[in-house]
Amino acid sequence: MESSPQARSIVDTDILIDATKRRVDATTFLAGQQGAEIQISIVSAMEVVTGCRDKAELVQTQKFLQRCTILPVSETASQIGYQLVELFALSHGMEIADALIAATALERELTLYSKNIRHFRMIPELTVIRPY
Repeated sequence: MESSPQARSIVDTDILIDATKRRVDATTFLAGQQGAEIQISIVSAMEVVTGCRDKAELVQTQKFLQRCTILPVSETASQIGYQLVELFALSHGMEIADALIAATALERELTLYSKNIRHFRMIPELTVIRPY
């Protein structure tokens, strides 16, 4: 498996959560970017923020997110996400957040780095890599 993300990638929420909790695998993986931007979906940013338990965690998370390029959900990604939910909600349990993150990656032709490969493996056009 690859150990450092490429410039043409997007990082999933699970890795961001690990990084905010200072888990070594996640911080090492993200540090491997050395000058490359850490791109994330606005959905992931919102998921990380909603996981904060208090103001101190929120401030720490906000500082962490300042290092990231936060990609909006475009109209096109919204439509792709809707199609993914239609295709995979019943058969694979596709959830809205994962559909929008995957759609953003598909629209921008980005590799998705995630520990939750099973959330995305049914999407043939999407390249998903588990970094650790």
